[in-house]
This record gives sequence, C-alpha cells and structure tokens, in this order.
Amino acid sequence: PQTQGKIERWHQTLKNRVLLENYFLPGDLEQQIEAFVEHYNHQRYHESLDNVTPADAYFGRAPAIIKQRERIKRKTLEYRRLQHRRLAA
Repeated sequence: PQTQGKIERWHQTLKNRVLLENYFLPGDLEQQIEAFVEHYNHQRYHESLDNVTPADAYFGRAPAIIKQRERIKRKTLEYRRLQHRRLAA
C-alpha cells in the first residue's frame, strides 16, 4: 500500500503541474512532461529524502550534501551566539 500511495502522489503532482497549461499539439504536452520529470528528479528537494533531490540520493551525493548543510548550520549558530553575546554585554 505504501508504494502505491507514493506513485499516486507523484501522478497527482504531475497532473497539478502539467494541467495548468493548454496544449495544442501532443509534442507540447510531451515536452512539458519531460521538463516536469527533469525538475522533479534534479532540482526539486524532497522532504522524505532529507531535502535532497532524488538524483542526489540515487547517485550517492546525499550524505555529503547533508554533512555540508550541518557544517554551515553549526557555523551560523556559533556566529549568531557570538553576536548575541556581544550585543548583550
């Protein structure tokens, strides 16, 4: 049941995105679907994949991306704490 739900959600997302336009030629619709698949797999972050793209997860880049984000977050929090202490003193 879980797998079926995921593919149904994907189809719903595809329909919601693609049906916003009117297409007069089948090729136009095919191009829009290809553009959606490209965006969905290579540009759109997925919360279920720890906010990385499916392509990043598939090609094994997710751990490095997540580690880099954690490093940036840690530095940002340290900087904010330091700024807060300076202002409070």
